[in-house]
Amino acid sequence: MIAQQKLGEHVDNLQKGAWDILVDFLSYKIFESENGDHKIVLTVGVLLFFILVFVLTIYILKYIKKFVTRKLPETDKMKFDSIFSFAKYFLYAILALITLDNIGININAIFAASAALLVGVGLALQTLIQDILSGVFILMDQTVHVGDIIEIDNKVGRVEEIKLRTTRTVTIDNKVLIIPNHKYLSSSLYNWTQNGKVTRESVTVGVAYGSDLQKVKELLLLAASKNNHVLDHPAPLVLFTDFADSALSFKLVFSINDSFMASIPKSEIRFEIDQLFKEHEISIPFPQRDIYIKQAPK
Repeated sequence: MIAQQKLGEHVDNLQKGAWDILVDFLSYKIFESENGDHKIVLTVGVLLFFILVFVLTIYILKYIKKFVTRKLPETDKMKFDSIFSFAKYFLYAILALITLDNIGININAIFAASAALLVGVGLALQTLIQDILSGVFILMDQTVHVGDIIEIDNKVGRVEEIKLRTTRTVTIDNKVLIIPNHKYLSSSLYNWTQNGKVTRESVTVGVAYGSDLQKVKELLLLAASKNNHVLDHPAPLVLFTDFADSALSFKLVFSINDSFMASIPKSEIRFEIDQLFKEHEISIPFPQRDIYIKQAPK
């Protein structure tokens, strides 16, 4: 009985000793500093606690991201990734400020001391912040999608990737065009494919005065019908647009389902129009001016 009592006391002493060692270890001061009324103390326990919080935050964010995006289409996943990255770094910054505040660092004093510096940095990074905010707006209101064909500042490209700061597009001649996102707010944006892939294109041509206009109309429609890129519905049409100085102006309007390559069918149709006009003796005039020279009386 006495032996069991002594064994129990020994175990209790060991447990108390282990607990005291753990408490002493967690209370060990890694860094300590005093600045007026503020005392900054960083202990092993505080450091381990916030490391644990950061690790848990990382895993929780990964789980949230996986849960939210599990049923999203691939394009929407890319949009969510960009917004999620922005929110993730913002959350990390908040955790870092909380950590500094808990170890005794006066956050308000830091902000007050660095106010002028922050204003200067803000002015220097104004365009960058505009790009990021514009990228968030684009991803949220879905103004532009991956695969859309857009025109901005007289530049046309197919959207390949939308990031927080820039949009990556590929032009018709296969050149990569990087567009800062703030351009969407400061410039007019034309989305060629937001209403669908089918777009209306046109080719203009002038014929000489005195030409058979019904024959001109028939030949223009024939040129459109011979091209494989032109859709039957809606049907092509011909507009008589103007009595110009040197020619009668016509516009051939037709529909295609790949506006990104519109220059190719347009070129083919112009070749066909030229050939048909030659075969039917329809002339395409060029500007002419008659000059009368008067001889001064002697």
